[in-house]
Amino acid sequence: MPHAADVIVGIDLGGTSARALVVNPSNEILAVEKETTKVGKKPATIISDLASLVEDVMEAGGVQRSRLQAVSIGAPGAVDPVRGIVYNAPNLRWDEVALGPKLSKLLDVPVLVENDVSVGVVGEHALGAGKSARELVGIFVGTGIGGGIISGGELYRGSRGAAGEIGHMVLMVDGPRCGCGNRGCVEALASRTAMEREVRAALRRGQKSLVPKIMNERGKDRMTSSVIQRALKKNDALVRNVMKKSQYYLGILVATVVNMLDPECVVIGGGIAERLGDDFVAPIRKTAYTYFLRRHDADRVKIVPGTLGDNAGPLGAVVLARKWLAENR
Repeated sequence: MPHAADVIVGIDLGGTSARALVVNPSNEILAVEKETTKVGKKPATIISDLASLVEDVMEAGGVQRSRLQAVSIGAPGAVDPVRGIVYNAPNLRWDEVALGPKLSKLLDVPVLVENDVSVGVVGEHALGAGKSARELVGIFVGTGIGGGIISGGELYRGSRGAAGEIGHMVLMVDGPRCGCGNRGCVEALASRTAMEREVRAALRRGQKSLVPKIMNERGKDRMTSSVIQRALKKNDALVRNVMKKSQYYLGILVATVVNMLDPECVVIGGGIAERLGDDFVAPIRKTAYTYFLRRHDADRVKIVPGTLGDNAGPLGAVVLARKWLAENR
C-alpha cells in the first residue's frame, strides 16, 4: 500500500508544451506545471527539461522529493511501453528515443511511457466520462484524430502495441491526402486540420467567413478550437457547414468502430469536444446510431463528450503508473 503522502507525476508531452500534474493516491491533483517543448533541440535537452518540470511540480505541490514513486508520460507517436522508447514522433522530430530509461536515470525513479491518446483514454475510462465501463473506445479530435481501446477494463494495445489508430481508418479511398501518406483517412476528413483546410479553400473561392477576423483579433495563425467556437457563436455559415461535414464523418467512424467492437461507451475528447460539449457530440451520436448494424437498442451504447479536458492524459498516465507499481512491488 502506498503511503498517503506518496505521489506520482503524470506528464502530457506534446509538440507545443509539456503539462505535468502531481497526484496523490486519492487522485487529487496537488499542483500543475507547464513548459514549452523545445522542438528542434536534441532529445537530451528536452528530457533534461522534463526532469526540471518534475522537480518544479513537486515543489509547487509542497511534496518532498522522497515521496515521488514514479513518473508516467503520454508521448506522441508510436511508443514501446515495455522499453520506454518513443518511435517516429514527427511533432517532436524524434526517431527511436529512449525517453523512459534516460529520464529514469536523471530522476532515479521508474518512468513509464505510453502513447498520449492511449493515456487520455485511460484517464477518461478510470476517472472521467467512461468511468465503470468495461468496454470503451475513446476518440480524440484535435490537430489529428487519435484513439484508444479499453477491453475487459484494460488498455488494449494489440500484438505490436499499435492498436487504436482510429484516425487512420479510411472512409474515402480517393479522398484528401492524410499526413500519414494515405488518402481518405478520417483524420484527413474530420480533424481540426481538415476543417481548417476546408475553410481556407472556401475563402480562396470567395466565400465569406468571420474566421480571418477572429484569428486576427486573437493573434492566431491557425484555426484553433477557440476560433471555431467563436465563429459558431457568431453563426458563421461556412464554419457551421464545415463542422457539419466533420461531424458526419465522425459519426460514420463511431458507427464503424461500434459495429466492430460493440463497446458500452464511446468517449469523444479533444479540444473541440471540450469547448462545445454535447453540441459537438450530439450530431455525431445521431449519425452513428443511424449506421449501427444493431439499431433496436442503439442507445445502450453511450456516445458522450470527455469530461477531463487537458487533465485526461496526465491522469491516465498516473493510473497506468499506479497499476504498474502495484504489479511490480
